[in-house]
Amino acid sequence: MSERIVVLEVSGLEALHLAGIVGQFRDLLTASRSTDDPAVARLTPDAYPDDASASREFRRLTEGDLLERRGQDAETVLRTLGIDGADLDPASDPDATIAVALGESEAQAWMRTLSAVRLVLATRLGIHTEDDHEPDDLRFGVYDWIGYRLEGLITALDRT
Repeated sequence: MSERIVVLEVSGLEALHLAGIVGQFRDLLTASRSTDDPAVARLTPDAYPDDASASREFRRLTEGDLLERRGQDAETVLRTLGIDGADLDPASDPDATIAVALGESEAQAWMRTLSAVRLVLATRLGIHTEDDHEPDDLRFGVYDWIGYRLEGLITALDRT
């Protein structure tokens, strides 16, 4: 049985923006190996909300591995995009369409990364419930766009 392949089409401009956002996310994970940052803390949820001691111990045992996997997933997104988020080429054609072929494991890495980026953005924007989201506020545009891309990936995977 062959691996399922999904092909995403993104504009060059979208690819540049996505690479920049994922690159910043990767840098956040690398720079902040501490849950002092609320956005990073949200990426490593409490396993035992009613038991602070057990939660601290669980986080101590799992946080490093979880954040490392998130970093590897971000690297997969950048590799499959063919653009390094830290070294964007402004001379590339922003109107070109890029077809990104993803195997199943790469698509899973994309979904985890896009979801994690949305969690970071939600934390930065103060979105804790759907009621906190203000679609008319331009600051929420990137949050919505990442959600659109995530939904498109899920739809594409459902079709394969």
